[in-house]
Amino acid sequence: MDLTSSFLLLLLEFRPVFTKPSFGIFCHLLTGWALSCRHRYITECIFTSGNVGNGHWSRFHRFFSHARWSLDFLCRQLARLLVARFFPTGPIYLAGDDTLCRKRGLNLYGAGMHHDPLISSRALKLVSWGHDWVVLCLLLRRPSWAPTKVWALPIGFRLYKNRQGLTKGKKKSKGNKQTKRPTDPNHRTRPQLLVELLTLVAAWFPDRQLIVNGDSAYGGKSVLQRLPANVDLISHVHPKGALYETAPPRTAHQKGPRRKKGERLPGMAAWAADAKQPWQELTFDQFGLHAVLQVKTRQALYYKAGKDRLLTIVLTRDSQGKRPDQMFYCTRLDWDARTILGHYADRWAIEVTFENTKQWLGLEDPANRLPQAVQRTAPMALVLHSLTVLWFDQVGHEQVQFPERPWYPQKQEPSFADMLTALRRLSWRAKLQQLVAERSDQEMLLMQLEELASRVG
Repeated sequence: MDLTSSFLLLLLEFRPVFTKPSFGIFCHLLTGWALSCRHRYITECIFTSGNVGNGHWSRFHRFFSHARWSLDFLCRQLARLLVARFFPTGPIYLAGDDTLCRKRGLNLYGAGMHHDPLISSRALKLVSWGHDWVVLCLLLRRPSWAPTKVWALPIGFRLYKNRQGLTKGKKKSKGNKQTKRPTDPNHRTRPQLLVELLTLVAAWFPDRQLIVNGDSAYGGKSVLQRLPANVDLISHVHPKGALYETAPPRTAHQKGPRRKKGERLPGMAAWAADAKQPWQELTFDQFGLHAVLQVKTRQALYYKAGKDRLLTIVLTRDSQGKRPDQMFYCTRLDWDARTILGHYADRWAIEVTFENTKQWLGLEDPANRLPQAVQRTAPMALVLHSLTVLWFDQVGHEQVQFPERPWYPQKQEPSFADMLTALRRLSWRAKLQQLVAERSDQEMLLMQLEELASRVG
């Protein structure tokens, strides 16, 4: 079984990443991954792609655990394809975040207890066992075939591993004694992993300006102070964060070192209550943000996070009281509040991508245990997501078919499920048309079978 020829042309762009045997396995595995309607285990991909008996099955497993190819090199090829298609000129828009893939088993490489936002609430924070992936995505903003949506296309991946902490020792007469387990000297936090990915992408496109969105977890000094020169950041200011004026100029009679910051500015509550600067009302009706917000804007230093780098600070208040007051910052000084908030709202697309890859592409399914296999296998679901959207923009949008649903007549823009269905439909059509001659009485039956096979998931 093969994918449609127009999709296979995209896969040919990845030939430089692999040796000839490994490239064939890569194509077979991605075919099985896209067409499978069950869990994305390697054995299931072998079966779905029709490769049972095509050599020993262990060679498909060893593709991830032992084969000599680089995931970062594959990501570079993918990023170049996406940028050439969607960002031929101008800034490149990005978003970074992490997602938890729940797992079972204590012997999985890199697995640990991580915060689980899906089962947590504001009052109770819960954790789950699994892999935590830091992902960097390109933001495709409102393409012609979906003018109200934003799509996050993954191009970089890092597996976050917990740092081993304190554990209690045996009870002694003087009470419990805490002992330290050996810690990994190469341990990196999630923000450090995101900076690593940003540094890679900035090196791939040194002549382009990158604008990245990150939530409050990626807005501190570990990111803001380590941004590459061609990268700008939009993120949160902590509600209790201290803002300062820029340092005053040094006077002729001043002694000692030059001041690094000016006077401290009022906090968020005092700024919001300051009648000297009136609120400006902005209405947003876009992907990720449907609200009427009151805003105030100033330029200041967020010294704890960004030292003496001047930032544009935006204070927001929801007119209907559905959201708490928040402060955002942007490293671009020429952007106004509407531009900053509009671009930050696009960050929601990365959450949609995580949900789509888990529901439709089995991001949580791979059951590898060896270190290299763990770090290579799950990202294939994210790579396939980006390739599917790229293929849909090139070819698939002309072939998409919405099912007849009288209860949903207003649907005009495709979801990712519609894209994947279109890819499967064209792939099955090429295979099934070999079984029946044109104008055969079985043609209608095969069309129904084609539709059913493309929608099973």
